[in-house]
Amino acid sequence: MNQPAHNSEGPSRFSLGDPIVLVLSIGFIVAFLALSLYDVDLVADSISTGFAWTALVLGSYFQLLLLLTFFIAIGVAISPASKAKIGNLDAPEMSTFKWLSIILCTLLAGGGVFFAAGEPVYHFVVTPPAFDTEAGTADAVSSALAQSFMHWGFLAWAVLGSLTAVVLAHAHYVKGQPLQPRTLLYPVFGERLMRGPLGGVVDACCVIALVAGTVGPIGFLATQVSFGLHELFGLPEGYPGQLIILAVLGCIYVLSSMSGVHKGIQLLSRFNVLLALAIGAVIIVFGPTLFLVNTYVSSMGAYVSEFFTMATMTADTAPDWWMQWWTVFFFAWFIGYAPLMAIFVARISRGRSIREMILAVAILAPIATTIWFTLLGGSGIYYQLTGVIDLTEALNNFQFDVATLTVAQALPGGTWMALAILLLTTIFVATTGDSMSYAIAVVGAGHDDPNPYVRAFWGIAMALMAAVLLYMGAGQIGALQQFIVITAIPVSLILLPSLWNGPQAAYAMAREQGIIE
Repeated sequence: MNQPAHNSEGPSRFSLGDPIVLVLSIGFIVAFLALSLYDVDLVADSISTGFAWTALVLGSYFQLLLLLTFFIAIGVAISPASKAKIGNLDAPEMSTFKWLSIILCTLLAGGGVFFAAGEPVYHFVVTPPAFDTEAGTADAVSSALAQSFMHWGFLAWAVLGSLTAVVLAHAHYVKGQPLQPRTLLYPVFGERLMRGPLGGVVDACCVIALVAGTVGPIGFLATQVSFGLHELFGLPEGYPGQLIILAVLGCIYVLSSMSGVHKGIQLLSRFNVLLALAIGAVIIVFGPTLFLVNTYVSSMGAYVSEFFTMATMTADTAPDWWMQWWTVFFFAWFIGYAPLMAIFVARISRGRSIREMILAVAILAPIATTIWFTLLGGSGIYYQLTGVIDLTEALNNFQFDVATLTVAQALPGGTWMALAILLLTTIFVATTGDSMSYAIAVVGAGHDDPNPYVRAFWGIAMALMAAVLLYMGAGQIGALQQFIVITAIPVSLILLPSLWNGPQAAYAMAREQGIIE
């Protein structure tokens, strides 16, 4: 088959990209930091107000968008059109293990590992509104994990790289349009309009949402590792140590991003999957094996049977604060990531069929995530239930770094397991950082081979932003995390056309490849 058609009129390989995107994106970083330095409370309070309003008014809209995306994507995956190959290649660019490793380690990586230990235990000690089980009892185990599966399962993964990835793959590799978020709106507004300032604003909204969602995990990782090293080895905990951790993390993911998809990003992803498998094997062999197996089966049953109840909870059927900080927060976070994640998925899936790509992202990856949450979070619930640990106070204060370390130390191997999980979390966040630096650079270049120094520029910018926010206090990183719920508003509108353009793009590719008439 022919090689992909790149848009010759887009930005050059050595350009930072569309000046509108650059000015708005860098302007956001500078403005956020400057306002935070000027009046921390003003920024935090303003974002908190916008966060609460968005969650209350638009929460149901976000939930409906994720539900429709998942079910339409599955419809496409089982249709004859799903046999079409992506990227004008007859065979995949990389092996299935490498491909799946990158998907697992970049899309929900940092957040999924950070919340895997604490979130299930939180829902165990504070019963989710979709269930009526008594908190802290054996009856509450399956509902706690089922709620975690809802937040990190099929809906979350599908919005990141199913329909949108199909639209982008067809538009870029077949029509030669730029590999940018604005391409998702070409069918609505037309090429002329999207090449103008409107296209730049669309791309900038997606870059800002991604920066807001990525800087948070980078910053929180520094606090988590600093806390972990202090608890395990008595090393001083504070900003200097966090800065060193941040510098090491930044170096890892910047170098990885510069080396490209087939080198650093792929190597880190494979290492992480192997380390996660090793940790999982230790937990299964030496941990509460029977409890975990039985819990997974019952929790998946609760997840499936109560799927729509959990997915459609609203502020009328659940407490406002719960919806804001759990379902709506996570769903909005994933929406904010979605356009640039779709770019990344489309890039690494060349030579794969549409069916393979959708099933990998929307089915296989969520199942792997639920297993991981059961191993780590299920173990935490077991130790909480049997009195080995007590995370009630820490989790009521949303101290998830404390939860992760406490559960890790209770696992077989104690300190060694805690160190392994800290390393795993660090590399997972690094894979998020390198893939997102790459994705932002792709947006600037408009094609899948951006200048390595542009990738480094964005990686360093996010690390510096995390460093400044940590200096001001972890609360400002929390404020930035809340901001992504606000940025999800414009990004969700960019995703909407994919609900009908995704199936159309799939059938167009299938017709062009002679699979259907």
